[in-house]
Amino acid sequence: MISSLRGTVLSASGGSAVIEVGGVGFAVQLTPDHVLSLRVGDEAFVHTSLIVREDALQLFGFADLEQLQVFELLNGVSGVGPKSAIGVLSVLSPDQIADAVAADDDAPFRKVSGIGPKTAKLIVLSLTGKLVVTRRAPAAPARRAGGGPSSVGDSVLIALVGLGWPEKVAAEAVSAVVDETDEAQRDTVQALLRLTLARLGPASPAGAGAAAGSGAGGGGR
Repeated sequence: MISSLRGTVLSASGGSAVIEVGGVGFAVQLTPDHVLSLRVGDEAFVHTSLIVREDALQLFGFADLEQLQVFELLNGVSGVGPKSAIGVLSVLSPDQIADAVAADDDAPFRKVSGIGPKTAKLIVLSLTGKLVVTRRAPAAPARRAGGGPSSVGDSVLIALVGLGWPEKVAAEAVSAVVDETDEAQRDTVQALLRLTLARLGPASPAGAGAAAGSGAGGGGR
């Protein structure tokens, strides 16, 4: 069982990073905002959950134990696999998940790609009474791995494209969120990324790309 990793970041993009420990590079699935906080060449420490399947071993990493614990609770809900579980944590913080469960509100979960109404309701029912989250101060703005654009919007756009969203769709969503929210609500990469993912909704990146392509080429027969 691999419960944590400490080593050098070899690469970090989209929703994953490679961390070298003792000469071995471990591919770790992370939330996009976690990836953006890493820098290639720096040392990183992550709490991990190893998912064992017949055809693959998948390692998921988290910045703190609260995220790891919430991930494992989500992964234990019927109909929620590890990909959907980390998708929830990409959009909602542990505090927000705990608040939604306490309020019996499944709406925040329905905004996550791959989570339907029935599964969202099941998440609330399954997690009721199981979440104990420690409130903390907001995290400092993240820096994109390997340097690059310094603006929050540019970093979020890069993260969304890395996750598979078409650049045009991602850019329009980021712009809309910036126009519709106060600066205080979107002053960090993490905050703006979560708001933009919530706006993009449950549609998959591949589906959005197909729709955008269809719209661009429509009209001919």
